[in-house]
Amino acid sequence: MHTNVTIEKKPGSLVVITGELPYADLEAHRKDAVKHLAEEIEIDGFRKGHVPEQILISRIGEMPLITEMAEHALSEAYPEIVAEHGLDVIGYPQIGITKIAKDNPLGFTITVAVVPDMELPDYLKIAKKINEDKESKEVTDEEVTDQINEILRQKAAYERLQAKAQHADHDHEGHDHDHVHEEPIEDPKDIPLPPLTDEYVKGLGQPGQFETVEDFKNKIREHLTIQKAQDVDSRHRAKITDTIIDETRLEIPQVMIDAEINQMFAQMESDLERASLKIEDYLTHIKKTKEDLKREWMPSAEKRAKLQLVLNEIAKREKIEADPSLVDAQTDALIAQYKDADAKRVRVYVTSVLTNEAVLKKLEETV
Repeated sequence: MHTNVTIEKKPGSLVVITGELPYADLEAHRKDAVKHLAEEIEIDGFRKGHVPEQILISRIGEMPLITEMAEHALSEAYPEIVAEHGLDVIGYPQIGITKIAKDNPLGFTITVAVVPDMELPDYLKIAKKINEDKESKEVTDEEVTDQINEILRQKAAYERLQAKAQHADHDHEGHDHDHVHEEPIEDPKDIPLPPLTDEYVKGLGQPGQFETVEDFKNKIREHLTIQKAQDVDSRHRAKITDTIIDETRLEIPQVMIDAEINQMFAQMESDLERASLKIEDYLTHIKKTKEDLKREWMPSAEKRAKLQLVLNEIAKREKIEADPSLVDAQTDALIAQYKDADAKRVRVYVTSVLTNEAVLKKLEETV
């Protein structure tokens, strides 16, 4: 039990932990600290990591060893203090040493964000009301017709462009024009549509994809059915979470907003990398700095952080947990895919994603 500790709440859902550790706690880590420092330093006549303590101290002095012992002692004490005081921490702590000397207690301060107090609305009542008005996923004949007309219109516009390009090439070969008369670009909506026949649909899509008009219409309907179901579900889910978020009162810790923005940058960099682009070149191209993007993304990052806090709180209140066998399976799959990933962090991530999904399912099924 760490008795010499005080906890002070600060604005922005931060707490400052101030305290002291007895020197005996530091001494308990002397062996590990010596081993760690010995691996960092090269001394002639000794293998790396096998430097005797006295020789090490004579080379680097006593203070670096005491500092290393202090770091080991604090990294062990921190989670214990958090558990003893029931702190629901998020993100990494900022640890500062305020007093350090041989044979004296170690003074420290730790600043860390905690889950903020929040006032949740009646989320089940909100979900129930929105679920009553869920839009239909059924695809109408009119939607099928509109989609078919759009496909025909695009194909007709493409064919006209091709024909114009060939015509222009032919003109250039035969004549020297002083000036080329530019035709106004026509609106695709004005292009007359070809009649829909079995013969015509065979030329659409991949070879052999459509055999008859009936077959074409059925496949378009199938595609629209999948698409519409996804769109309706995602709009419906957003409506539930947006309404709950709007009616929730809480102060979001800055560390969570920063984490969301870092994630958005990481996602953007990996998307650009796949397209063989560098983030610096992309920023130059769009004439923006990282700071500009940060400012633009701030509302979205705040919303994502708020949603995560709300889902966590609902999971706690409703005692919703991710299915352990699913967590195992998905963690293993990700580690197999990303060999260098830290297994612990992957498990935390997978658990969070699956818990979120279970909470959202619960809200969507509330009647």
